[in-house]
Amino acid sequence: MAGSSLLALIDDIASILDDVATMTKVAAKKTAGVLGDDLALNAQQVTGVKPDRELPVVWAVAKGSTVNKAILVPAALAISAFLPWLIVPLLMIGGAFLCFEGFEKVVHKLFHPKAESEAHAELVAAVADPQVDLVAFEKDKIKGAVRTDFILSAEIIVIALGTVAEASFGRQVGVLLAVSTLMTVGVYGLVAGIVKLDDAGLYLSRKPGTEAIGRAIVAAAPWLMKILGVVGTAAMFLVGGGIVAHGIPAVEHLIHAAAAAAGPVAFLVPTLLNGVLGILVGAVVLAVVMVIKRVALRGRAARGV
Repeated sequence: MAGSSLLALIDDIASILDDVATMTKVAAKKTAGVLGDDLALNAQQVTGVKPDRELPVVWAVAKGSTVNKAILVPAALAISAFLPWLIVPLLMIGGAFLCFEGFEKVVHKLFHPKAESEAHAELVAAVADPQVDLVAFEKDKIKGAVRTDFILSAEIIVIALGTVAEASFGRQVGVLLAVSTLMTVGVYGLVAGIVKLDDAGLYLSRKPGTEAIGRAIVAAAPWLMKILGVVGTAAMFLVGGGIVAHGIPAVEHLIHAAAAAAGPVAFLVPTLLNGVLGILVGAVVLAVVMVIKRVALRGRAARGV
Protein backbone atom coordinates (compact mmCIF):
# COMPACT_ATOMS: atom_id res chain seq x y z
CA MET A 1 0.00 0.00 0.00
CA ALA A 2 2.80 2.37 0.96
CA GLY A 3 4.66 1.45 -2.22
CA SER A 4 1.65 2.21 -4.43
CA SER A 5 1.10 5.52 -2.63
CA LEU A 6 4.73 6.47 -3.21
CA LEU A 7 4.45 5.58 -6.91
CA ALA A 8 1.25 7.66 -7.18
CA LEU A 9 3.02 10.61 -5.54
CA ILE A 10 5.99 10.28 -7.91
CA ASP A 11 3.57 10.11 -10.86
CA ASP A 12 1.79 13.27 -9.66
CA ILE A 13 5.10 15.11 -9.24
CA ALA A 14 6.22 14.02 -12.72
CA SER A 15 2.89 15.19 -14.17
CA ILE A 16 3.21 18.58 -12.47
CA LEU A 17 6.81 19.00 -13.67
CA ASP A 18 5.77 18.06 -17.21
CA ASP A 19 2.94 20.61 -17.10
CA VAL A 20 5.30 23.28 -15.75
CA ALA A 21 7.83 22.54 -18.51
CA THR A 22 5.12 22.80 -21.21
CA MET A 23 3.69 26.03 -19.77
CA THR A 24 7.19 27.47 -19.40
CA LYS A 25 7.82 26.88 -23.12
CA VAL A 26 4.58 28.71 -23.98
CA ALA A 27 5.43 31.57 -21.62
CA ALA A 28 8.95 31.81 -23.07
CA LYS A 29 7.51 32.15 -26.59
CA LYS A 30 5.09 34.86 -25.43
CA THR A 31 7.89 36.83 -23.78
CA ALA A 32 10.35 36.49 -26.68
CA GLY A 33 9.95 40.12 -27.74
CA VAL A 34 10.79 41.51 -24.33
CA LEU A 35 13.66 39.05 -23.89
CA GLY A 36 15.23 40.19 -27.17
CA ASP A 37 14.84 43.80 -26.16
CA ASP A 38 16.17 43.05 -22.67
CA LEU A 39 19.25 41.40 -24.17
CA ALA A 40 20.00 44.26 -26.56
CA LEU A 41 19.38 46.99 -23.95
CA ASN A 42 21.56 45.37 -21.30
CA ALA A 43 24.39 44.78 -23.76
CA GLN A 44 24.19 48.47 -24.71
CA GLN A 45 24.14 49.54 -21.05
CA VAL A 46 27.63 48.07 -20.55
CA THR A 47 29.00 50.06 -23.48
CA GLY A 48 31.54 52.62 -22.31
CA VAL A 49 32.79 50.60 -19.31
CA LYS A 50 36.49 49.73 -19.30
CA PRO A 51 37.13 46.24 -20.76
CA ASP A 52 38.45 44.80 -17.47
CA ARG A 53 35.28 46.01 -15.69
CA GLU A 54 32.71 44.72 -18.19
CA LEU A 55 32.10 41.31 -16.58
CA PRO A 56 31.97 42.71 -13.00
CA VAL A 57 29.37 45.24 -14.19
CA VAL A 58 27.32 42.51 -15.90
CA TRP A 59 27.49 40.45 -12.68
CA ALA A 60 26.36 43.45 -10.60
CA VAL A 61 23.39 44.04 -12.93
CA ALA A 62 22.53 40.31 -12.86
CA LYS A 63 22.42 40.43 -9.04
CA GLY A 64 20.15 43.50 -9.24
CA SER A 65 17.97 41.62 -11.72
CA THR A 66 17.66 38.72 -9.26
CA VAL A 67 16.46 41.14 -6.56
CA ASN A 68 13.93 42.53 -9.07
CA LYS A 69 12.54 39.04 -9.69
CA ALA A 70 12.39 38.37 -5.92
CA ILE A 71 10.05 41.38 -5.68
CA LEU A 72 8.05 40.88 -8.86
CA VAL A 73 7.29 37.14 -8.72
CA PRO A 74 5.59 37.21 -5.27
CA ALA A 75 3.71 40.37 -6.32
CA ALA A 76 2.45 38.62 -9.47
CA LEU A 77 1.42 35.53 -7.51
CA ALA A 78 -0.41 37.70 -4.96
CA ILE A 79 -2.35 39.36 -7.80
CA SER A 80 -3.22 35.93 -9.22
CA ALA A 81 -4.42 34.70 -5.82
CA PHE A 82 -6.33 37.75 -4.57
CA LEU A 83 -7.03 39.98 -7.60
CA PRO A 84 -7.22 37.62 -10.61
CA TRP A 85 -9.44 40.08 -12.52
CA LEU A 86 -6.38 42.37 -12.74
CA ILE A 87 -4.41 39.94 -14.91
CA VAL A 88 -6.11 40.78 -18.23
CA PRO A 89 -5.95 44.60 -17.73
CA LEU A 90 -2.27 44.28 -16.73
CA LEU A 91 -1.62 42.16 -19.82
CA MET A 92 -3.32 44.76 -22.02
CA ILE A 93 -1.27 47.55 -20.44
CA GLY A 94 1.91 45.49 -20.85
CA GLY A 95 1.10 44.74 -24.49
CA ALA A 96 0.33 48.39 -25.24
CA PHE A 97 3.56 49.43 -23.49
CA LEU A 98 5.55 46.99 -25.65
CA CYS A 99 4.00 48.49 -28.80
CA PHE A 100 4.70 52.00 -27.51
CA GLU A 101 8.35 51.17 -26.78
CA GLY A 102 8.81 49.64 -30.20
CA PHE A 103 7.19 52.55 -32.04
CA GLU A 104 9.14 55.10 -29.98
CA LYS A 105 12.39 53.36 -30.98
CA VAL A 106 11.44 53.46 -34.66
CA VAL A 107 10.50 57.16 -34.48
CA HIS A 108 13.71 57.98 -32.58
CA LYS A 109 15.78 56.11 -35.18
CA LEU A 110 14.05 57.84 -38.11
CA PHE A 111 14.01 61.40 -36.77
CA HIS A 112 17.10 61.40 -34.51
CA PRO A 113 19.60 59.20 -36.39
CA LYS A 114 22.67 60.94 -34.93
CA ALA A 115 21.61 60.69 -31.28
CA GLU A 116 22.96 57.15 -30.82
CA SER A 117 26.40 57.91 -32.24
CA GLU A 118 26.59 61.14 -30.21
CA ALA A 119 25.72 59.24 -27.01
CA HIS A 120 28.44 56.68 -27.77
CA ALA A 121 30.96 59.46 -28.37
CA GLU A 122 30.07 60.97 -24.99
CA LEU A 123 30.64 57.62 -23.30
CA VAL A 124 34.04 57.18 -24.92
CA ALA A 125 35.02 60.73 -23.93
CA ALA A 126 33.90 60.13 -20.33
CA VAL A 127 36.02 56.98 -20.04
CA ALA A 128 39.06 58.72 -21.54
CA ASP A 129 38.75 61.83 -19.33
CA PRO A 130 40.93 61.44 -16.19
CA GLN A 131 38.74 63.96 -14.33
CA VAL A 132 35.67 61.73 -14.60
CA ASP A 133 34.97 59.63 -11.48
CA LEU A 134 34.86 56.16 -13.07
CA VAL A 135 33.55 54.53 -9.89
CA ALA A 136 30.53 56.86 -9.87
CA PHE A 137 30.19 56.45 -13.65
CA GLU A 138 30.12 52.65 -13.28
CA LYS A 139 27.58 52.81 -10.43
CA ASP A 140 25.32 55.02 -12.55
CA LYS A 141 25.52 52.51 -15.41
CA ILE A 142 24.59 49.67 -13.05
CA LYS A 143 21.67 51.59 -11.50
CA GLY A 144 20.34 52.52 -14.95
CA ALA A 145 20.58 48.91 -16.16
CA VAL A 146 18.83 47.57 -13.03
CA ARG A 147 16.00 50.12 -13.46
CA THR A 148 15.59 49.09 -17.09
CA ASP A 149 15.63 45.43 -16.06
CA PHE A 150 12.87 46.04 -13.49
CA ILE A 151 10.52 47.45 -16.14
CA LEU A 152 11.25 44.70 -18.66
CA SER A 153 11.09 41.99 -15.99
CA ALA A 154 7.69 43.27 -14.88
CA GLU A 155 6.45 43.00 -18.47
CA ILE A 156 7.84 39.47 -18.86
CA ILE A 157 6.38 38.21 -15.58
CA VAL A 158 2.94 39.70 -16.30
CA ILE A 159 2.93 38.11 -19.77
CA ALA A 160 4.09 34.78 -18.32
CA LEU A 161 1.41 34.97 -15.62
CA GLY A 162 -1.22 35.58 -18.30
CA THR A 163 -0.29 32.31 -20.03
CA VAL A 164 -0.89 30.30 -16.82
CA ALA A 165 -3.76 32.32 -15.33
CA GLU A 166 -6.09 29.29 -15.43
CA ALA A 167 -3.53 26.85 -13.99
CA SER A 168 -3.25 25.81 -10.35
CA PHE A 169 -1.32 28.02 -7.94
CA GLY A 170 1.51 25.46 -7.68
CA ARG A 171 1.95 25.38 -11.46
CA GLN A 172 1.92 29.18 -11.59
CA VAL A 173 4.72 29.27 -9.01
CA GLY A 174 6.72 26.73 -11.00
CA VAL A 175 6.32 28.53 -14.32
CA LEU A 176 7.13 32.01 -12.95
CA LEU A 177 10.20 30.72 -11.11
CA ALA A 178 11.36 28.83 -14.22
CA VAL A 179 10.83 31.81 -16.54
CA SER A 180 12.54 34.20 -14.09
CA THR A 181 15.55 31.90 -13.65
CA LEU A 182 15.91 31.18 -17.37
CA MET A 183 15.53 34.86 -18.18
CA THR A 184 18.18 36.00 -15.71
CA VAL A 185 20.73 33.27 -16.45
CA GLY A 186 20.11 33.29 -20.20
CA VAL A 187 20.02 37.06 -20.75
CA TYR A 188 23.02 37.94 -18.60
CA GLY A 189 25.01 34.93 -19.75
CA LEU A 190 24.49 36.09 -23.34
CA VAL A 191 25.23 39.71 -22.40
CA ALA A 192 28.53 38.62 -20.86
CA GLY A 193 29.35 36.70 -24.04
CA ILE A 194 28.41 39.59 -26.33
CA VAL A 195 30.40 42.26 -24.48
CA LYS A 196 33.51 40.03 -24.54
CA LEU A 197 33.01 38.97 -28.16
CA ASP A 198 35.34 41.64 -29.50
CA ASP A 199 38.02 40.64 -26.96
CA ALA A 200 37.74 37.02 -28.08
CA GLY A 201 38.03 38.12 -31.71
CA LEU A 202 41.08 40.25 -30.93
CA TYR A 203 42.71 37.29 -29.14
CA LEU A 204 42.07 34.97 -32.08
CA SER A 205 43.30 37.56 -34.59
CA ARG A 206 46.71 37.50 -32.90
CA LYS A 207 47.06 33.71 -32.92
CA PRO A 208 48.63 32.00 -35.94
CA GLY A 209 46.04 30.14 -37.98
CA THR A 210 42.99 31.94 -36.55
CA GLU A 211 43.69 35.50 -37.70
CA ALA A 212 40.87 35.54 -40.27
CA ILE A 213 38.34 34.14 -37.78
CA GLY A 214 39.36 36.72 -35.18
CA ARG A 215 39.05 39.62 -37.63
CA ALA A 216 35.63 38.33 -38.74
CA ILE A 217 34.40 38.19 -35.12
CA VAL A 218 35.64 41.73 -34.41
CA ALA A 219 33.90 42.99 -37.56
CA ALA A 220 30.67 41.09 -36.77
CA ALA A 221 30.32 42.22 -33.13
CA PRO A 222 28.81 45.68 -33.87
CA TRP A 223 26.47 44.17 -36.46
CA LEU A 224 25.28 41.60 -33.91
CA MET A 225 24.20 44.43 -31.61
CA LYS A 226 22.32 46.12 -34.46
CA ILE A 227 20.61 42.87 -35.48
CA LEU A 228 19.57 42.21 -31.88
CA GLY A 229 18.06 45.68 -31.69
CA VAL A 230 16.08 45.24 -34.93
CA VAL A 231 14.85 41.74 -34.04
CA GLY A 232 13.94 42.87 -30.53
CA THR A 233 11.94 45.83 -31.85
CA ALA A 234 10.09 43.70 -34.43
CA ALA A 235 9.27 41.11 -31.76
CA MET A 236 7.87 43.86 -29.51
CA PHE A 237 5.29 44.75 -32.18
CA LEU A 238 4.43 41.09 -32.80
CA VAL A 239 4.13 40.12 -29.14
CA GLY A 240 2.50 43.38 -28.02
CA GLY A 241 0.02 43.31 -30.91
CA GLY A 242 -0.78 39.67 -30.17
CA ILE A 243 -1.50 40.44 -26.51
CA VAL A 244 -3.77 43.37 -27.38
CA ALA A 245 -5.59 41.31 -30.03
CA HIS A 246 -6.14 38.46 -27.57
CA GLY A 247 -7.62 40.91 -25.06
CA ILE A 248 -10.16 42.23 -27.58
CA PRO A 249 -12.35 39.29 -28.73
CA ALA A 250 -13.71 41.13 -31.80
CA VAL A 251 -10.19 41.88 -33.10
CA GLU A 252 -9.00 38.34 -32.39
CA HIS A 253 -12.04 36.97 -34.28
CA LEU A 254 -11.24 39.18 -37.31
CA ILE A 255 -7.64 37.96 -37.35
CA HIS A 256 -8.75 34.30 -37.21
CA ALA A 257 -11.29 34.96 -39.99
CA ALA A 258 -8.61 36.60 -42.16
CA ALA A 259 -6.28 33.64 -41.55
CA ALA A 260 -9.02 31.16 -42.50
CA ALA A 261 -9.61 33.00 -45.79
CA ALA A 262 -5.90 33.23 -46.65
CA GLY A 263 -5.52 29.66 -47.88
CA PRO A 264 -1.90 28.43 -48.24
CA VAL A 265 -0.42 31.41 -46.37
CA ALA A 266 -2.88 31.21 -43.47
CA PHE A 267 -0.05 30.51 -40.99
CA LEU A 268 1.55 33.90 -41.78
CA VAL A 269 -1.57 36.04 -41.49
CA PRO A 270 -1.97 36.15 -37.67
CA THR A 271 1.70 37.09 -37.23
CA LEU A 272 1.53 39.83 -39.85
CA LEU A 273 -1.75 41.25 -38.56
CA ASN A 274 -0.50 41.16 -34.96
CA GLY A 275 2.53 43.14 -36.12
CA VAL A 276 0.37 45.71 -37.95
CA LEU A 277 -1.89 46.03 -34.92
CA GLY A 278 1.20 46.44 -32.72
CA ILE A 279 2.44 49.32 -34.90
CA LEU A 280 -0.98 51.02 -34.83
CA VAL A 281 -1.31 50.66 -31.06
CA GLY A 282 2.23 51.96 -30.59
CA ALA A 283 1.50 55.00 -32.75
CA VAL A 284 -1.70 55.80 -30.83
CA VAL A 285 -0.05 55.42 -27.40
CA LEU A 286 2.93 57.53 -28.46
CA ALA A 287 0.60 60.26 -29.73
CA VAL A 288 -1.32 60.24 -26.43
CA VAL A 289 1.93 60.39 -24.41
CA MET A 290 3.20 63.33 -26.50
CA VAL A 291 -0.08 65.24 -26.00
CA ILE A 292 0.07 64.63 -22.24
CA LYS A 293 3.69 65.84 -22.13
CA ARG A 294 2.84 69.01 -24.04
CA VAL A 295 -0.13 69.74 -21.79
CA ALA A 296 2.08 69.19 -18.73
CA LEU A 297 4.78 71.50 -20.11
CA ARG A 298 2.24 74.23 -20.82
CA GLY A 299 0.84 73.83 -17.33
CA ARG A 300 4.31 74.25 -15.82
CA ALA A 301 5.00 77.26 -18.01
CA ALA A 302 1.71 78.85 -16.95
CA ARG A 303 2.63 78.33 -13.29
CA GLY A 304 6.11 79.69 -13.89
CA VAL A 305 7.78 76.46 -12.81
